[in-house]
Amino acid sequence: MHKNRINILGTEFDNFTEKQFHLYLDNDLDFKANKFIVTPNPEIVLSARKDANFSKIINNADYVIPDGIGIIKGAKILGTPMHERITGFDTLKYLIEAANRKLLKVYILGSKPEVIEATANKIKKDYPQIDLVGYHDGYFKDEGEIAQEIITKKPNLVLVALGSPKQEIFINKYKDQLNAVWIGVGGSFDVFSGTKKRAPKIMQKLNLEWFYRLVKEPTRFGRMLAIPKYLNMINKEKKARQKNK
Repeated sequence: MHKNRINILGTEFDNFTEKQFHLYLDNDLDFKANKFIVTPNPEIVLSARKDANFSKIINNADYVIPDGIGIIKGAKILGTPMHERITGFDTLKYLIEAANRKLLKVYILGSKPEVIEATANKIKKDYPQIDLVGYHDGYFKDEGEIAQEIITKKPNLVLVALGSPKQEIFINKYKDQLNAVWIGVGGSFDVFSGTKKRAPKIMQKLNLEWFYRLVKEPTRFGRMLAIPKYLNMINKEKKARQKNK
């Protein structure tokens, strides 16, 4: 699985199509495999460069998928093009749909209380064949107690929305105690539950989801500054690689 990975500033991404990825996920769910999915964007790539432990957690995950057009552009600039962007939100939707088809157990963790409640209600209403064995918001004091609850209820799919790197660190710490597909989903529950709207289809196709989110949430501007910093580092890396040829 890891032989086909492409290194983008120290983060190693799997290079396959979304269709191939979905086949892997179906197989993992069918065979109750223990898998960890990470969905880095440019901001997470930069965070991993500053934190060796976080970088190790990401690169040791079973799947590292390119969530962000910046990753695809960066790979192209470096001369190692990738098949396509695979978003964390679309992966979340696919996993929930697959869990419904396969009559699986699901646990959801994280987000604000009203968001996780809305997410749970949507799953119960729109995906009735899922056994939602439990859910909890991201405001908890005893991490070990939450982890033990998840392990005891034995879900086949664990969706964690604690933000990065907290969600990846949490999953990495407890995933070996339960055979399940684990994924950090960031703010995806907001959109999935209908609490926030996703960018229109045309903006998704034009890779302008980031701009839509910025317009809707101007407070994200500081985070968006990571993108030019990331592209600058990509160009430096390109020059370094050319020099070493």
